[in-house]
Amino acid sequence: MRTQIDLQYRPTTYFNSRGYDDYLLSKVKGAVVRNHLKAVLDEKAYTDSNEFSDEVSCAIESSRSLESVHPMFMGGNYLPDTDDDEVEIARIDIKSTTHDVTSVYASNDDGLIHYRVVDEYGGDTLQQPDTASAVMPMTLKELVDFFMMAWPLPAILDMNFGDDEESAFDFFSARSDFYPDFCSLICRRVHAHFVYMRRRNAHREMKKSEDS
Repeated sequence: MRTQIDLQYRPTTYFNSRGYDDYLLSKVKGAVVRNHLKAVLDEKAYTDSNEFSDEVSCAIESSRSLESVHPMFMGGNYLPDTDDDEVEIARIDIKSTTHDVTSVYASNDDGLIHYRVVDEYGGDTLQQPDTASAVMPMTLKELVDFFMMAWPLPAILDMNFGDDEESAFDFFSARSDFYPDFCSLICRRVHAHFVYMRRRNAHREMKKSEDS
């Protein structure tokens, strides 16, 4: 976990700022397949963009059939499609049986940037507000605040792991192509939550001892 995080970091733009290969990769919703393609792309295993484009097209077409191999291949497949002018700016994957993914999408319309948090369950796992608008791209802090308000990761970790922080950290991964410290800040927020829970539980135990 990085110690220095620029909470006020703000990308210049989300739109038309990436290479063609990164744009293609963003269209692969499946978490496992996307991570594999990203690793191969980082290793420069493709000789040209046409070859990578063919691989991405194949991955998108076969994504649903892979679900019969293992449920983990379901993760991300049931996110809403991005609109033509919309991009995914951040996502969190959890290692549930189906490797569920929750994401933040951004679009540009009428001089405003419109944000929405999306899940794979038609919004059933989300809280309000799950949409926002801004003139400029959000700062890192604003993005994480918005994401965590709509989809409270610490509460989800509580339900699964109680006070087992080590297991909780192994249960999720966070990523953004626009905010280099996105994962670091998410991890810091999760750690702070566990510190708070330990202190609260210790205080409760102390009160019980004093009252008995």
